[in-house]
Amino acid sequence: MDSYGEILKRAREQKGLDVEGVARETSITQQYIEGIESEDNAAFPGEAYMLGFMRNYAEYLGVNPDTVCNLYRAKKLQESPVPEGLIVREKPKYFWPLIISGISLFLIAVVVVVCIIASSKKKVDDTEVVVDKNSSVKKYELSDKALTERLYVGDQVIFPTEEGSIILSVSDTLASFGILTPVGTLYTDLAEENPIDIDGDTVADLIVYVSDISASDASRGAEVRIVKRSSGTYISSSVSTEDIPFASEISSTHKQVVILEDNRAYPFTLNGSFRGNCEFRYKVDRHAANESYFASGEVVTMTANNSIRLWMSNCNTVKFSITADAKNYDLEIGKAGQVLVEDIKWIKDTDGRYKLVVIELD
Repeated sequence: MDSYGEILKRAREQKGLDVEGVARETSITQQYIEGIESEDNAAFPGEAYMLGFMRNYAEYLGVNPDTVCNLYRAKKLQESPVPEGLIVREKPKYFWPLIISGISLFLIAVVVVVCIIASSKKKVDDTEVVVDKNSSVKKYELSDKALTERLYVGDQVIFPTEEGSIILSVSDTLASFGILTPVGTLYTDLAEENPIDIDGDTVADLIVYVSDISASDASRGAEVRIVKRSSGTYISSSVSTEDIPFASEISSTHKQVVILEDNRAYPFTLNGSFRGNCEFRYKVDRHAANESYFASGEVVTMTANNSIRLWMSNCNTVKFSITADAKNYDLEIGKAGQVLVEDIKWIKDTDGRYKLVVIELD
């Protein structure tokens, strides 16, 4: 009977697919695909990850995932050692002489090593010995506050949930920041603020922002800010077209900036990243206004159906991005030191289309 690795490899080859192409389409790295096909369990950080990748890979190839998982478990059971209690070992006649010889050789080796160390010992000066701070894996647990750290390959970010903690491992710090999740490796580029879904439920769980990463030296790590997506988020029930005003009803002497237009209106998310200290107030749809003082490195996230109103004491300290219809739009509002009130809202045009616009209020 074929093993699970042979079945998957044959299915891929029959479809004329190469490993690199499969890795791009499934977000499963080439290393893990080769590990599955070669049945190399050591290639994975844990059995849960391997089984998750194996199921996704099998479904992608049209192979029954339960079949390959059962074959894996059967192989694992066959390779498991026989319990010690069921094995009766008879000591050979040469057992004790062998033990005595081994002890003698060990003592001789210890004496030789001590002599070598004593003869080669040098005086150590008072200069400080530099220890690579990245030589050990570090673990960081997410809280309601943003996590801002320089992360290195192997470091772990712990995301607590009601069902238990999800461990995310840093997999890449060269050119793009890669983090290994149960649904695959997710990447964020330099200066990109990326909402990521780590559990495959199509809802973003985290927002990752990369402020520094090397294009040629992975050992430098990546300066990253990670914030839980739920922090500061407001979600309304649905978009009410009756609450969307016509463009002719907007009274402002300032020019409107159109972010996007469509034949329908839908919820949108505004992410604000603070580059400096700012007194910030916001109102989402018909909810009560929220006001707080934000410091550099902090993040606020708002999800609205119809509109968001912003009050800012220093516009240049905030960088905004809008996510709507699965697309991201960068947004620069105001100038340094400017106090500003802005509306980001849906409006209806005369042709029946909807526009998501930014309007500076008088």
